Amino acid sequence: MGMLGEFKQFAMRGNVMDLAVGVVIGAAFGKIITALVDDVIMPPIGLLIGGVDFSAWKWILRAAEPGHPEVAIAIGVFINTVIQFVI
Repeated sequence: MGMLGEFKQFAMRGNVMDLAVGVVIGAAFGKIITALVDDVIMPPIGLLIGGVDFSAWKWILRAAEPGHPEVAIAIGVFINTVIQFVI
């Protein structure tokens, strides 16, 4: 049996197929959680604490200058990512 045949036999075992299906479902579920946090959970929280858009929160280390981009820490994006992880 050649290398291709052995790989096909390996890939057709249940564990590999289950893993592949799990990865695809996990990726899709991750997108759903991202949309839930960004579009459903964070806007009301931002409204409750004064109309804050968390995704725009950042600590500016150096303002943008001609020829040099802004250097900033995107703390709001980090907060959104932490909430996504917790969910």
